[in-house]
Amino acid sequence: MIDVCDIHIMKPLLAEHGFHFSKAKGQNFLISRWVPERIAEDAGVDETAGVLEIGPGIGPLTQQLCLRAKKVCAVELDGRLKPILDLTVGEFDNLEIIWDDVLKQDVAALVKEKFAGLRPMACANLPYYITSPILSALLEAGCFESVTVMVQKEVAQRIAAKPGTADYSAFTVFCQYYAVPELLFDVPAGCFLPQPKVTSAVITLKTRQEKPWVILDEATFFRVVKASFAMRRKTLQNGLASGFPELGKSGAGEIIESCGLPATVRGETLSIAQFADIANAISRGKSNPDRF
Repeated sequence: MIDVCDIHIMKPLLAEHGFHFSKAKGQNFLISRWVPERIAEDAGVDETAGVLEIGPGIGPLTQQLCLRAKKVCAVELDGRLKPILDLTVGEFDNLEIIWDDVLKQDVAALVKEKFAGLRPMACANLPYYITSPILSALLEAGCFESVTVMVQKEVAQRIAAKPGTADYSAFTVFCQYYAVPELLFDVPAGCFLPQPKVTSAVITLKTRQEKPWVILDEATFFRVVKASFAMRRKTLQNGLASGFPELGKSGAGEIIESCGLPATVRGETLSIAQFADIANAISRGKSNPDRF
């Protein structure tokens, strides 16, 4: 197996195939072998797992996944990497590579087709510029046992943030609605070529098999979350009145009071359960339009 994390092997390999890093694709390749080894290990990948990998690059994580998993399906957008991956991971008969944009895939259908009878997992070293769309697609697919990704450290902290903290955001609520996050470890910039200007972190999200909240209408729930964070440091009443013009300020105030919250509460302090209470109160109001 070619050690693609050895810079003295990687650089000649890339040069031989005329490969140049694409800033537009956010390409930073790992040059520290311990990182992909630990990602695969900490993700819990074993012979019972089927793993969807996003963006294998030149294959350092792919190798480690293939050594552990029953099957690996990697989705790669950059066709220039095909001859390189043929060399670095071509020996694995439990690997299939799909040359496409993962955001154009029906992820749930793909997982059902490729990983029948296996524990479906997702692993990826995500480009910073497209972290949110890909992570959102993986979580919304609703088909994984866990999603383990390497992202910018600030993003990882945001995903795992608690209510009322500076990092807590609408994206936090979105991720934690679908999964329980756990920060695993940091990855210094020196572990990559080219070296990024920020520290990375690996985070795993264990998807919720059953959500501990009753939500009458998911669209209303996420609309509440978006409205609550759109006017950060303003009161929740102002955010709801702006996000739900049909309520008005007085209607928003009634909703907040009916949920047992103080009139001065701010959206960024609410738990998911409290967001659910507000969304449900609004949903009930829609079915009884004379209420507000």
